[in-house]
Amino acid sequence: MPTDPRGLRDQAPLLDAWLRFQEHPVTPFTIPGHKQRTDLVGDVVAGDVPLYAGLDTMKLTTGVLAEAEARAARLWGADLCRFSTGGATHANQAVALAVAGDGDTVIVSRTLHRSLLLGLVLAGLVPVWVRPEVDAATGLPLGVAPETVRRALADHPGARAVFVGDPSYVGTVGDVAGLADAAHGRGVPLVVDAAWAAHFGFHPGLPRHPLQLGADVVVTSAHKTLPAWSQAALVLARTERVDPARLDAGVEATATTSPAGAILASTDAARALLERDGEELLGAAIAATAQARERLRAVEAVNVLDGPGVDPLKLTLVLSATGADGNAVERDLLARGLPVESADRDVLVAIVTLADTAATVRLLTDAIVESVERRRGPARPVVGPAVYRVEPVTVLPPRQAYFAAAQAVPLGRAVGRVSAELVAPYPPGIPVLAPGELVTDQTLDALEHARDAGVRIAYAADPTLATLRVTAD
Repeated sequence: MPTDPRGLRDQAPLLDAWLRFQEHPVTPFTIPGHKQRTDLVGDVVAGDVPLYAGLDTMKLTTGVLAEAEARAARLWGADLCRFSTGGATHANQAVALAVAGDGDTVIVSRTLHRSLLLGLVLAGLVPVWVRPEVDAATGLPLGVAPETVRRALADHPGARAVFVGDPSYVGTVGDVAGLADAAHGRGVPLVVDAAWAAHFGFHPGLPRHPLQLGADVVVTSAHKTLPAWSQAALVLARTERVDPARLDAGVEATATTSPAGAILASTDAARALLERDGEELLGAAIAATAQARERLRAVEAVNVLDGPGVDPLKLTLVLSATGADGNAVERDLLARGLPVESADRDVLVAIVTLADTAATVRLLTDAIVESVERRRGPARPVVGPAVYRVEPVTVLPPRQAYFAAAQAVPLGRAVGRVSAELVAPYPPGIPVLAPGELVTDQTLDALEHARDAGVRIAYAADPTLATLRVTAD
């Protein structure tokens, strides 16, 4: 029988409902079709309880979801919170539908995930791209400068919102307060995709979370840095500049009508844990990661991202000067049962969360040091991921290009044509090409650079990149 080892159920209504369902089994004549039997396809369906006729009645008469969302809103200081069982992908697309309408212009950071880019397609929004600063020492992105956003808003006075991703995938943190000032100076909301920052603001050693810094809407993934099920995410909003009814409508329009209760319950449980024990657990994880950074910095030629502009719980290493190939280091780590979030030839990214211990972090650190020392070679120049250097040339609105008649052409003959698809190295899922953009020599070079560095090229209709879908002549 499932238990509540940390005694959170009294503080987490969805968790309590999930546990009660397990404690008092029913004979359901509702979905899901496994009817709680694990003797048919195995334990893979164990714990799968729906929201409707599971955690709550089919008519949602007990209101456990609304109560859990209200508690999360209070914790983050938001006027409104909505839980998502479709991850930050669903949440980003819901927000895109909420803040502007078909044909409206929005300011968008080029570091944002493909989910927001496809949200532009769904909502019919026209992006004005802004680029992050890039650190010359590592080739990795920093934040988007507030002055860059101010200039974009001045040049496009009809823009309806500003979208940025912060922190970045590699853990660098920008000036969110400055971005909020820039957006609010023009009377528009700042939307922050903080998918990697659900833990921000809950320990003095961490950056403050975006709502504390003035953002209007924050999307964050409970499953990335908190102990929630995969696909668990939250939309948190202050409603001075965002219509709450429209945000609700955007969430409902893009959400499943059969939400998984286990994902919702885990989101609620993670919120309760963060509220009660977060500072203690995060403090231990921060201390362990600081020790790892100190040890890794002592390894000759390993560049460890660090300092006030970096998430203390993200270990990002630039290996160029060691000569070691990050893909080979990753293989060594996998052989020892230590998968990391991302690895390519030059950059290794590992995520530490409040679920880690000093022992687990030390195990990873030992393995990285051993592998890098064994695989040293001639130093390489620092060449950051090409995705951060691409200058997009927008020819058509994303929605128009996405739904236009299209044809597949050999990659070499795609230069000068308009992309009908989104193509992104993954991870992190930041597009090199988005629908409506001109295919240039620079974009092809960026894709080839990523592929040569061992990064998977994702989302293209032809995963081999022998061909590319472009709008028909």
